[in-house]
Amino acid sequence: MSEPLLLVERREAVGLIRLNRPRVLNALNTTLVRELADVMEEMDRDDEIRVIVLTGNEKAFAAGADIQEMAETTPVQFVVKQFFADWERIRRIAKPIIASVSGYALGGGNELAMCCDMIVASETARFGQPEINLGVIPGAGGTQRLTKAVGKMKAMELILTGRMMSAQEAFELGLVNRVVPQDKLEEETMALAGEIASKPPIAVRLGKQAVLKALDLTLEHGLHFEQNAFFMLFSSEDQREGMKAFVEKRKPEFKGK
Repeated sequence: MSEPLLLVERREAVGLIRLNRPRVLNALNTTLVRELADVMEEMDRDDEIRVIVLTGNEKAFAAGADIQEMAETTPVQFVVKQFFADWERIRRIAKPIIASVSGYALGGGNELAMCCDMIVASETARFGQPEINLGVIPGAGGTQRLTKAVGKMKAMELILTGRMMSAQEAFELGLVNRVVPQDKLEEETMALAGEIASKPPIAVRLGKQAVLKALDLTLEHGLHFEQNAFFMLFSSEDQREGMKAFVEKRKPEFKGK
């Protein structure tokens, strides 16, 4: 039997997904992305899981798309196969997703990391959108998400030259949350995931939605969304527990209700 494309485990309230195509540096083919969307949607429905962590191996988070798979694909086939439909499924995951990146995160790998809500990178991580060297441009959100993350000028340079950037440069540009030693990557990622998992789940979901809305809406419409989410949380048991615990000077016990 062939090895699974994904290795999945649960660590208390954190769901951990590991890309598992090491022979091709975790190149992303359609089957892997579809299975990834399936697993993430399953975790999104699981009340026991509060945060999702996505990672690869020491050599690569994902070194890009599977070029052999797409090289001879026609425009009509891309449309008929709904080539990016599973990427949209990942984008709609409500729970926070943390990318834990070591080695290469290039092309589709960088786009997948940017689909996540936070990125923790090892000092060995390398990010980039080298599609220009293949005669194309990013197609799974690279031009859009990278520009929103690092600004027009730097995104233009990275996309039109196809060069890689170090973890430190990515951190300085605001693409990465933290840069840590290679041997501390899993520990630091899981610590961040555990901290977020300890917070009230409904507030975490709405907080994620509100931040994402800030990228797409005008300030006026974004503030309206934020205020409605704020008001809605006052109907939750976690809001009452959180404020009661604050007054009583004790640690709250959030139940996601």
